[in-house]
Amino acid sequence: MHRMVKFSIRRQFATITIGLLVGTILACWFINNTFLESYYEMEKAEVVEEAYQRLNTAAASGTLGNEDFIQDMGRFAFISNINVEVIDADSRIVYAAVFNNGEELSRRLLHYIISYAIDNTFSEEFSEEIPGPNTIFKYVDGRTKTEYLEMYGQLDNNYWFIINTTMESIQESVRIANRFLAYIGVAAALVGGILMWFMSKRVTDPVLELAEISERMTHLDFEAKYQGEEKNEIGLLGSNINYLSESLEKTVSELKTANNELQKDIEKKEQIDEMRKEFLANVSHELKTPIALIQGYAEGLREGVSDDPESRDFYCEVIMDEAGKMNTMVQKLLTLNQLEFGNDKISMERFDIVEMIQTYLQSAEILTRQSEITVKMEQSEPIYVWGDAFKTEEVFMNYFTNAVHYCQGERLIHVTIEQTDDRARVGVFNTGEPIPEESLSHLWEKFYKVDKARTREYGGSGVGLSIVKAIMESMNQSYGVQNFSDGVMFWFTLELV
Repeated sequence: MHRMVKFSIRRQFATITIGLLVGTILACWFINNTFLESYYEMEKAEVVEEAYQRLNTAAASGTLGNEDFIQDMGRFAFISNINVEVIDADSRIVYAAVFNNGEELSRRLLHYIISYAIDNTFSEEFSEEIPGPNTIFKYVDGRTKTEYLEMYGQLDNNYWFIINTTMESIQESVRIANRFLAYIGVAAALVGGILMWFMSKRVTDPVLELAEISERMTHLDFEAKYQGEEKNEIGLLGSNINYLSESLEKTVSELKTANNELQKDIEKKEQIDEMRKEFLANVSHELKTPIALIQGYAEGLREGVSDDPESRDFYCEVIMDEAGKMNTMVQKLLTLNQLEFGNDKISMERFDIVEMIQTYLQSAEILTRQSEITVKMEQSEPIYVWGDAFKTEEVFMNYFTNAVHYCQGERLIHVTIEQTDDRARVGVFNTGEPIPEESLSHLWEKFYKVDKARTREYGGSGVGLSIVKAIMESMNQSYGVQNFSDGVMFWFTLELV
């Protein structure tokens, strides 16, 4: 389960995107509202200045009344939204391009001429201070409250002129532009935030995958690997995490092996003397019977107790059978001896216990079929554990072999794997008679046999469960046996990955 993420990268991306969009739009709105009108005013002043230069050039060349000039200047005045009027010394209009309120334009020009002639005096009709000629200035019409940029003066041929353009359109344009910018800004912020929310999934999904892999690594699960093929920083991080996972798995395996060896070494010295004494005593006891049988039958053969071929074959078979049992017991005793004396090194590794058991059951299918035994195992999903895979299989083999030999009644063997906390518990149940309670505590002792006759019948040595005990203790894991009304179950545990 993922830990709760307090600050989602995806949410932060969306928030930053919306913030940048809103900030950019607000900045544009502020610049628009603060500087656009001034900028437009400068542009209009340049237009007025250009109109003056055109008039002056035409006046100097005597083409004010020329048809080409009239069309060209009229087109320029219309496009630039300016009013132009030129009069001669007799106050006759020489050129005019007026698109609104022409009488007011002529009246203002006459007023400027008169005011200039009497050295900047004022009339009641025009109360504003009159600027100097050929100067661009701003004024507000007192009646209409309309704001204008205006210029008046004399051309090089002494004709008087007036040029003006209204500022009302730019003020309205600024208001419209700001209102439109606000609408676009809100829409852009919403659309940008939504797009970023979905597009950021391409970034956050690999990050979440890496977070899940790292979380599994904290639980020593190194199975997951990053599969992304990005060529960016996330891809590089994924490759490094895969390398780290492999290195950690190898290191943990080495540490567990070293730790296991250390725990064994601590107990080893205290147990060696006692184990030697016990081993010699048990071997002497167990080998006494088969040696006596071999010796007796061999002497009988030498002394010719029976001359018929059938009896000799029987004597030879007994000798060979007892010798084979002694060989098997010696091999198991050597294995047990190596385990108990710590000479057989335990190699801790990570493996799938389910796969190991299923493989063994397939190999033992002939044995169970010959014995008319049904084997059940429900678990199929992989379960990874830490342990020595080879020796774990030997433990399971001992349990399963005993189950086959002692299976009765329904003739059923049931293999189970239960996961509890940090352990996997493997159980091998067989139907049949329960083990007497007084024998349960002695099952793991070397050479102990509950039913000596039956054990000897199938060649048992009484060492198998002692080997189980030695292996499980060498891996510091639990093992045991449990009686049921219809059978017996032997079990052992391994540490989950």
